[in-house]
Formats: sequence, structure tokens, C-alpha cells
Amino acid sequence: MMGLMNAPAATAECIEAAVCALGAGALNEGALEKQIAPLFSRVRAAFRDCAYLANHSLGRPLDAMDDDIREGTAAWYAQMGGAWEAWEAESTAFRSRLAQLLNAPRPDCVVPKTSAGQGLRSILNTYDHVPRVVATRGEFDSLDVILREYALRGRIALTMVEARADGRFDTADIIAAIDNGADLVVVSHVIFNTGQRLADLRGIVAAARRSRAKVLLDVYHTLGVLPIDVIELDVDFAVGGSYKYLRGGPGACFLYLHSRHLDGSLRTLDTGWFAKREPFTYRRPDPPQYGAGGNAFLESTPPVLPFYQARSGQLLTLALGVGRLRAYSLAQQRRLVALLANNGIVAAGGSEDRGAFVVVQDHRAEAWASALLAVGIIADARGRHLRLCPDVLTTDNELVLAADTLAAVATDRAVTRSV
Repeated sequence: MMGLMNAPAATAECIEAAVCALGAGALNEGALEKQIAPLFSRVRAAFRDCAYLANHSLGRPLDAMDDDIREGTAAWYAQMGGAWEAWEAESTAFRSRLAQLLNAPRPDCVVPKTSAGQGLRSILNTYDHVPRVVATRGEFDSLDVILREYALRGRIALTMVEARADGRFDTADIIAAIDNGADLVVVSHVIFNTGQRLADLRGIVAAARRSRAKVLLDVYHTLGVLPIDVIELDVDFAVGGSYKYLRGGPGACFLYLHSRHLDGSLRTLDTGWFAKREPFTYRRPDPPQYGAGGNAFLESTPPVLPFYQARSGQLLTLALGVGRLRAYSLAQQRRLVALLANNGIVAAGGSEDRGAFVVVQDHRAEAWASALLAVGIIADARGRHLRLCPDVLTTDNELVLAADTLAAVATDRAVTRSV
């Protein structure tokens, strides 16, 4: 329970007691309903008539999140400018917990950002020349839009790797693009629309090393639901956030930098006064003197409430253990895939080469998502891909209901609200 030590007693002790009561070993629905579900009483009450299967999109918050945010604002009310001491302590705790989840060697490898895109821009803006960037067509919009806009303006030379005919990205295609020349490679660990887990990341990193290129890995669909070790992978950078599996909502994002880039040799135009050495002394050496390590990648006055907002979700994930969460997720996915198959619907999910959600591919996916929502089953679609993601609060009855309802929707049978 190492990650609990930085949190105040109320949140930490509540989560620790609940997780300890689960006992060791594999997670199971009965124990989760008894010990963990009560930590989510507010959101469960609000959605008691719904089956929530959009955990891959917006994670459900713990009750403790409200109290945690109030703690952040209470410091403001009570201390005004003196609240910065508490706010900076929470920022450090936020970075420390993310470092544990990433297996980063030290907290300042993790730099708070308000979005994954902000992290990408920080890296793009370290280049003094026009860098050659290799990315896949499967990057999420937050990165894709930035890459294409930079290319349109001549700020980067962009090569986009296309998916194969089956919709999957092949590592060989990415490596071939890198071998043609690259300075930066941008890839997602899990592709956002199909759930594909990108194979052979080590091969991609090795190809980048041969070309003297750096690698930025998007772990938004990884962190908190798949074990990840940024040191073992040897990626230069990673971006992600708390919006999904870490249950921390929008704004609580980050940029990870490998420690080899924390010696001051890598500088970005995306900077500000919080990146200065001892910012609250207000000295102005010329040229600017930046903080040590990852603090040099901070920017101007940061938002502080996202650090509190993300706390309880980080703590719960660390306490449960990503390995156990992954095993439970795979079991739920396999169950849902089997239920759909029994209803004549082909779905992908539940295997090691995929992320945390089940995908049904059909040109009617968006219409199906709307039809499911109309009867209280919350999923979503990205183009032809209907995405359904259970989590530790999802019951087997909800999986059965989702499979039966989707079968009725797909065959144009009448569906009644039955959640």
C-alpha cells in the first residue's frame, strides 16, 4: 500500500480498509460488491437505473473525490496565498503516485499537464529544426489534431502509418517508416477505437534507436488497467491522464520524461515561471535558469484542484494492484464476448493483445450506441467500433443485459428499458 502514504487519513484509510477486507488473490464480484462498491455510493445512486459500460471513456469517481477537492479549496479559503504550500505538496504526491504506476524511477520524471496534447506539444517544441515525426493513423484526436496542424504549418515533417486491411496496425509497417528516417515516433500502447494493444513495442523502440529517434508513447488507454514499465520499455516520453481508468476526471494529465532527458540538455518553448529555479523568489537571470529535472518542463501557474481530484482514483488503483485489475478485466471481457457470441454477435476482447474494452465492429455502431443509451445501457462508438467496457463495479447481470439488448437492437427487435 505504498501509494497511500501521501494521502490524508480520511481518503487513504477508507480505501485501505476496503481493499484489505477484500483479502489477497483474484478479485470476484461478490467481494467487490461488498467492499468496493460502497466507495462509489454517489455515482451508483445517480446511475442506479443504468448499466455503465463506458469506463474506457470517463471513469466513475469515488465518493472521496468530493471531499478531496474540498480539502484543496479549504486551503485557499483559510490561507489564500499561503495555500501554495499545501497545493505543491499535493502536486508532489500526484507525481509520486503516477511514478509508481508507470514504474518511473523518481517523481520528477512525471510532469503535470492539463492534457496529453499539452505533453506532446512540449516535446514537439524541443526541436530547433523541423523534426521528422512518425505516427500512426490510430492516434487519438488529442494527439492527431496537433500532429496534423504542426505538419500543415510546416513545423514537422509527418509520416502517418496506415492500418492494414483488417484494421490493425502492424509493427513492421511502423518500423519501416522509422527506418526511412525519423526524429520522433508517436504511438499508442492501446489504439483508442479498436482496442488493439500494439505489438512489439521493444522492436519499435529499437528501430527508433537505430535512427537516433526518440519515442513518445500514449498510455491513456493503458495506465491503471494494464501493467506498464516505462523503464523496461525504454521509451523517452509518455503522455496520459486520469480521465479513464484512474477515475480522476479531466485536467489531471501528465508528461513522463526518461531520466536521461532530465540533465538540462532538453529544453522546450512550452515553459513559464513555474519552470524557473525557485520560482517564488522572482529572480530573473538572463538567460532563464530552469528547475532541476522534470521541473524544467513545468509551465505557468498550474491548475491545482486536478491534483486533489485525481487522488482517490490513484490510491484505489495502487491499492487494488494493476495486475489484479487486469486479470479481472480480462475475465469480464471474455464473459461479455461469449455472451455476445451466444446472441450471434462477433466481438473482440478478453485477450492479451487487447486493452480493457470489448469492440463490436459494424457500420451501424453509432446508431446502436444511441439505441442502447435509450434503454439505459451506456456505451459509445468511434466510427464503426462499438466499445463496451466493464469495470470492478459492473455486475454479471449487467453484462447479460447488455449482450441481450444489443442482440435485439442489431436485429431490429423491440427493446424496452429494463435496467
